[in-house]
Amino acid sequence: MHEAYTPPFHMTDEITALAIEIGEMIGRLSVSAGLSPDPTLRRESHIRRVYSSLAIEHNTLSLDQVTDVIDGHRVLGPPKDIREVKNAYEAYERLNSLNPASQEDLLLAHRLMMQDLIPDAGCYRSRDVGVYSEGQLIHAGTPAAYVPEVMNQLFSWLNDAAVHPLIAGCIFHYEFEFIHPFSDGNGRTGRLWHSLILQRWQPIFAWLPVESMIHEHQAAYYQALGASDSTAFVTLMLTIIRDILRDLRQNASEDGHVNGSVNGSVNGSVNEETILLILQKRPKATIKQIAAWTHLSVRQVSRLLAGLKDSGKIIRHGAPKNGYWEVSSN
Repeated sequence: MHEAYTPPFHMTDEITALAIEIGEMIGRLSVSAGLSPDPTLRRESHIRRVYSSLAIEHNTLSLDQVTDVIDGHRVLGPPKDIREVKNAYEAYERLNSLNPASQEDLLLAHRLMMQDLIPDAGCYRSRDVGVYSEGQLIHAGTPAAYVPEVMNQLFSWLNDAAVHPLIAGCIFHYEFEFIHPFSDGNGRTGRLWHSLILQRWQPIFAWLPVESMIHEHQAAYYQALGASDSTAFVTLMLTIIRDILRDLRQNASEDGHVNGSVNGSVNGSVNEETILLILQKRPKATIKQIAAWTHLSVRQVSRLLAGLKDSGKIIRHGAPKNGYWEVSSN
């Protein structure tokens, strides 16, 4: 019998305090009563996840282009980047049907992510790999011959982990990237799996994408992944989650609308870009309609529209009932 696998990690007072604070904030937000299961909101979340995770991997498509690809519109861009978006969106659309404790589901997720991009999508790699920066080897993945065994050990640990799910998700993410089990697509698959673990623990993480958080702190993310154990990585990820929840709680208190606050807390620029897209396609949209479509409050939409008008990005023509919006081409 093999000895039980224990990932290199040590609990600290800071990590304990962060986990407690995050749990308390989630409880006070009353997420189960405040977040709508509306498919439009889920779609917006998936678009943010896809854009952020692929941007980390140097995908060149903008948020608008990612949205257009998902909407089935023609986009001028590298075919590989377009395929990455289509694949990633399909994987996230299947997220709710995946089991974070299933290694078979992990392989399925990788196959969805990497189909038509690499020949061994959905299979552990058969060759040794390394991570390079400016020609220098900065990390050598687990030798290929041992990958199936160590992944079995990692999943066994995850299924029996005696630590909080917040911490277990971070440790799994770190160990997954350290093992580097696939020939390509490890980063995007690891982030998806981290999101899945958190989402199964608390549904709010379906609307607070880990991918967007990491994209905003990319340099620190890679630095923490390069540490000798997962302690620094766990600390970083919990700090990012704590800070996002603090912003969310503050916005929810001001606006009384959790859905809109989630969108605003993850990435404020997404809201303006989304509203501009709506106005381009529906220039006669009312403030109440925009609020319903974006799951923002009327107050938040009014504030964003005022900012867009002040910056000259939109122009209002006519009365509130019968007028229309013009998106500036400047």
